[in-house]
Amino acid sequence: MKESFLTEECKEEIKRIGKTEILVGIPSYNNERTISHVVRAAQYGLAKYFPKFKAVIMNSDGGSTDRTREIVKKTSVYTDLDTILIEHAVHPAASFSAAYRGGIPGKGSAYKAIFETACKLKARVCVLIDSDLRSITPEWVELLAGPILLKGYDYVSPLYSRHKYDGTITNSIVYPLTRALYGRRIRQPIGGDFGVSKKMVKSYLAKDVWGTDVARYGIDIWMTTVAINEGAKICQSFLGAKIHDVKEPGQVLGPMFKQVVNTLFYLMCDYEEHWKKVSRAKPTAIYGFRSDNPPEPVSVNLNSIVEKFKRGVEDNKEYWSTFLPSQRVKELEEISSVSLDKFNFSPELWVKIIYDFAVTYSQMSSSEKELDKLVNSLIPIYFGRTASFVIETDNIPTYEAEDKIEHLCDKFEELKPYLIKRWDSAKKDDSYPL
Repeated sequence: MKESFLTEECKEEIKRIGKTEILVGIPSYNNERTISHVVRAAQYGLAKYFPKFKAVIMNSDGGSTDRTREIVKKTSVYTDLDTILIEHAVHPAASFSAAYRGGIPGKGSAYKAIFETACKLKARVCVLIDSDLRSITPEWVELLAGPILLKGYDYVSPLYSRHKYDGTITNSIVYPLTRALYGRRIRQPIGGDFGVSKKMVKSYLAKDVWGTDVARYGIDIWMTTVAINEGAKICQSFLGAKIHDVKEPGQVLGPMFKQVVNTLFYLMCDYEEHWKKVSRAKPTAIYGFRSDNPPEPVSVNLNSIVEKFKRGVEDNKEYWSTFLPSQRVKELEEISSVSLDKFNFSPELWVKIIYDFAVTYSQMSSSEKELDKLVNSLIPIYFGRTASFVIETDNIPTYEAEDKIEHLCDKFEELKPYLIKRWDSAKKDDSYPL
């Protein structure tokens, strides 16, 4: 298991609890506005849907400077109605808050502490829930744990109703690339709320990745990709609308993009022999009931992201010329030179660029500085593609915008032979990058 991320205080609490069947893990960092609602929903869900199962709720905190941990410790469900639910439980849910130690600060490190706790408590299922949720209901606990406890699944990925501009990293690269590479249609592979079996918990802990971007924002796509490639039995659970602290693409998604894409490309190298054999994507089972609750609208500052794209082209075009085909750089320069009313970044160009970057990543040294430079230079191109998607979908509803995302997925699959050809050529050619 390598280095432990658990504090001595946490280990003592685990020793006191002994064993559990369900562990609900909630990673947090300065979430005082939402954490109480999330903990209460988890408590209600455990009492209502799993009254005969011993359960524990764990808050894995990354060093919050607000009242997050204090609120978790004080949160209680003992109102009249809630007491009835708790009294029907053979083992009322225990809860505790602990700050993890060691590793890189980030969501993945918080998960590592949760996984260690699940393993020590011999939990049959580990449910992971984001701490910034405003839409979570008690049903989410059943929808994430139920498929594992009752149906024998190993990994439960969330399926949300989301606004067309919520989750732009997922929509533009993570979902379509994962689907094209590994042959599974998992719509929210970095959704943030998951169910994980004991088998997968042990598998995750056995891997030595906790000092990489996996320990930051890369954790979700890493978990999903490992589950697919290790033959886990996977399903998606429909959780309805996800209402959380939405991140506007042009303002705060840069670091997240870098960490997620770094992990995506790293995993492509790790599972090369698998994805090369995959030709078509198959559907993934869905658990739960699809509702029509509308998601909250998300606004995008179009002028801002177009400007970031244009500035990025000017700043990076010489660097890109060292590894991208010259035609690709020329196309990017042409797009950046047009006015907003003529702005168009085609899906085919986007897919080829992603594949070009992935091939270059696979041939670079393991120098963190060089890999970061490569992936960081992709961020303005992502802004350009996002701007084009916003323009394309400006006057259509979210369900119609979803068709365009599916079309992008088809393009990733269609152009996969291009990826394989360039990937194999690069391995044979000592002079690569082109």
